[in-house]
Amino acid sequence: MAIFQAEDSCAKARIDSPWVTLHRYYRGSPPVPATALLAKALPVHELSIATSVLTTASDLALEHGASRVLSITLRIGRLTCVHEEALRYSFELIRAGTPSAEATLTIIPVPVRIWCPTCENEQDLSGIQHLACPMCGTRSGDIRAGRELDIESITLDTPDNETPDGHTTHS
Repeated sequence: MAIFQAEDSCAKARIDSPWVTLHRYYRGSPPVPATALLAKALPVHELSIATSVLTTASDLALEHGASRVLSITLRIGRLTCVHEEALRYSFELIRAGTPSAEATLTIIPVPVRIWCPTCENEQDLSGIQHLACPMCGTRSGDIRAGRELDIESITLDTPDNETPDGHTTHS
């Protein structure tokens, strides 16, 4: 088993999910907002993220001669507007036939954190509607966390087994 942490240069990956713009025209009318269309369709944003994650994991497995991916851990900030349920559904939908077919997907939610100049401290916010310090009420646009969309680790089943359980671990 090989575990690749985000600090590893070979495994560091940032998912640059493309924003999908959908346009539908009705006899010269303006386009329908993408959010209105996505509410009734497959989660396109999450599907593209799942595709990127699976591609990265498959490439890493191939590079290291791994027969399969055992687990994938993602860090997802609240400001990314990624819906965990839709991402899990997309992951389950497209992982068949890949080295990640039996992999577990772990999602670590990252709260929104701002810098409060009055308190001179970082503060976690309970929601994303008001960017104000929960301690003193000072508004702040200095966002320190919550935009993450990162692969934190990928665990591979590698052929060079060294531990008693038959897995190799790399940090």
